[in-house]
Amino acid sequence: MKLQRLRLVNFRQHADTEIVFGDGITGIIGPNGSGKTSLLEAIAWVIYGNPAARGDKDSIRNLRAKARAPVRVELEFGLGTHAYRVERGLNNAELHQDGVVVANSLKEVTSRLQRVLGMTHDEFFNTYFTGQKELAVLADATRPERAAFLSRVLRHEQLTIAQERIRERRNALGHEVDGLETGLPPQGELEKERKAAEARLVGARKAATATADDRTRAQQALAQEEPRWQQWVERRERTLSLHGDLRVAEQGVVVARQEFQRLDKELAEALAAREELRKLDAEVAPITKLKAELVELERLHREDAARREEQAKLTELTRNLDVLDRRIAELDDAEAALARASAEARGLAERLEAADTVAQEQQGAWVREKEYANTRRAELLKQHEEVKDQRDKIERLGPEGQCPTCLRPLGAEHRAVLDVLNSQLDVIVTDGTYFKQRIEQLATPPAAVTQAEAARDALREDARQASEREGNLRAQTTERSRIQKERAGLARRTQEIERRMAARDAGYNAQRHDDVRTELARLEPVALQAAALAARADRAEPLVGEAELAEKALSAREEQVKQLADAVQAQGFSEPKFQAARERHDRAAHALRAAELAVAETRGELVAAESAVRETERRGAERAARERTIVERKVELRLHTELDRAFSDLRAELNAAMRPEIGELASAFLADLTDGRYDEVELDEDYRPVVLDEGIPKPVISGGEEDLVNLGLRLAISQMIATRAGQPLTFLVLDEIFASLDESRRQDVLLLLRRLGDRFPQVIVTTHVELPAGLGSGSLDRLIHVQYDTASATSILRDDTATLGPPDASVAA
Repeated sequence: MKLQRLRLVNFRQHADTEIVFGDGITGIIGPNGSGKTSLLEAIAWVIYGNPAARGDKDSIRNLRAKARAPVRVELEFGLGTHAYRVERGLNNAELHQDGVVVANSLKEVTSRLQRVLGMTHDEFFNTYFTGQKELAVLADATRPERAAFLSRVLRHEQLTIAQERIRERRNALGHEVDGLETGLPPQGELEKERKAAEARLVGARKAATATADDRTRAQQALAQEEPRWQQWVERRERTLSLHGDLRVAEQGVVVARQEFQRLDKELAEALAAREELRKLDAEVAPITKLKAELVELERLHREDAARREEQAKLTELTRNLDVLDRRIAELDDAEAALARASAEARGLAERLEAADTVAQEQQGAWVREKEYANTRRAELLKQHEEVKDQRDKIERLGPEGQCPTCLRPLGAEHRAVLDVLNSQLDVIVTDGTYFKQRIEQLATPPAAVTQAEAARDALREDARQASEREGNLRAQTTERSRIQKERAGLARRTQEIERRMAARDAGYNAQRHDDVRTELARLEPVALQAAALAARADRAEPLVGEAELAEKALSAREEQVKQLADAVQAQGFSEPKFQAARERHDRAAHALRAAELAVAETRGELVAAESAVRETERRGAERAARERTIVERKVELRLHTELDRAFSDLRAELNAAMRPEIGELASAFLADLTDGRYDEVELDEDYRPVVLDEGIPKPVISGGEEDLVNLGLRLAISQMIATRAGQPLTFLVLDEIFASLDESRRQDVLLLLRRLGDRFPQVIVTTHVELPAGLGSGSLDRLIHVQYDTASATSILRDDTATLGPPDASVAA
């Protein structure tokens, strides 16, 4: 992997920063807080996303950036024969391979790059990034911690995961075998239960045969008794039926005799009524003529009442027509006034819409400016708190305190760092004061807003009044049309009533009407009496025929009673004999039910005995199947036990082989770093590096030599991770490795890194320690300075490669 170009837009304190990388050693130098670490963070963030960022997602945006300004990091790099360009923002990402887009979402880009590099985020950092405090990463750890660290970075922990799963399965199998063996019934108990079930089955079959024979005999006895019993039942039913018919016939004789007597009495009454009716004929004769005259008078009375009602309606209609004519005259000018009012209302509406637009624009401008001022002041307060906390912490720790970035004493740089932070605080306070004053100014609406709103409100009132006038006139026009239609309807109703009044009959006499009603009221009792007598007299002739028929019916019913009595005697039914037959039949039926109950009980016992035999057979088969399962699980248990032991042996072999492999790679790097002075280093059983001088361990080496040994060991580990990921180790990032070195040892490290140029074509070195003049000559291929500009609150990069001297011939050699 080779880096080519990096660009940061609104990322941390970098507003717009771009670096073009090349081969060789690139030095990035700047004080603490200038933005060096943000460059390395951006490389990891653009590849792996938010997990590689310091802090949360919201802290990435530049504090001085506008609210909707984009946050973007672009990285171009080469890998194998392909060229890649990846762009990532807070909410979007895009990956180009050889100029073609291959992924265009946050998750898809991260997954694709992880597959391309073959490394996770942690593996990427352990491979390509090395800090000064990480050079002696194994120095202060215990032996198990060193072994665990190497296993983790070299991905041996996958063996541990697999072994844990095997152990879980082995333990589960052991518990399963114990459970199966615990629930296994004894073979002797099963055999004893089987014999008892077979004996029970033999007894149940004998009992079932005996009860079946008893039921057969009971069925035969009942079959012999059943016909005789049915004969007695049928004889009893016929006798009871005849008794019922006899009682009905006797009741019919009584009813027929009563009916004959009633008809005879009514016939005598009808003949007497006919005689009385002849006596009332003279008094009843005028009633018919008076009723006809009353009907005609009632009709004439209704006509007279209708005429008076229609005359009242005609008077009311005439009055309503006069009222409507006056209102129509009042509304004659409404249509012309409505046209003028509509034109005036439309003009005012257009002016109101224009005034409302102006007022909304003024209001929106004022609100946006006030919201922007509040937002900027809140951001500045948060930024002031963060910078003040950092300054107070550095000031409290003093020159001997640790740098927040490299964790080394600041020393002489303590005052310079405080000055930078104080300058940042001054800029933040100045900006905050400005926005506070601006917020106070914008607390009340400006004059332009109030004037626009006043003009709009005045036009709104005028438009309301004009609309109200237009509505009133439109209502009057509608009312005039409605009144005209209503008047036409009233006129038609008036004509119709006049026609009906002309067609009404006249000649009603109220006095004659009262006289006729009085005379009919006087004759009403006589009429009622005559009607009753006539009804009874009319029944005389029909009653003669009905009396003759009633007499014949009485004679027939008396003959039927005699015949039914003779039939009852002919049946010869005896209640004692019937009861004796019932008792014989009940005894036979009871004996059959008892026999069938015994058969059901013996059959139930037989089924239970057969089920018991089958249950013993099932339990025996289940025991055999469980024994086979136990054998299978024990075989699987032995297999997982052997696998657990094999994984333990494999881990031991890998750990044993890992130390020589790391020692071999570290020896090669150390030989290049020391120019062949030391060419052999190995890890002892505690995973501590030991330098060999002609095969003899050197227990004591200098501090610089120890740093070189740790650097070689760190490079060897990175080389092994890259090899296992299938990637060549072509570039390194060394962050703050000069903090603990003096000037001569810094120069030595740069020269030694130069010697590794054939192994690492691209090396990036970052430090907050300013290199003395001439130190980078011949050792650095590029020199970039990073400074924090307090005025703009952004990091600024300056390429000082031109200040480097010409390559040192001795170094080049």
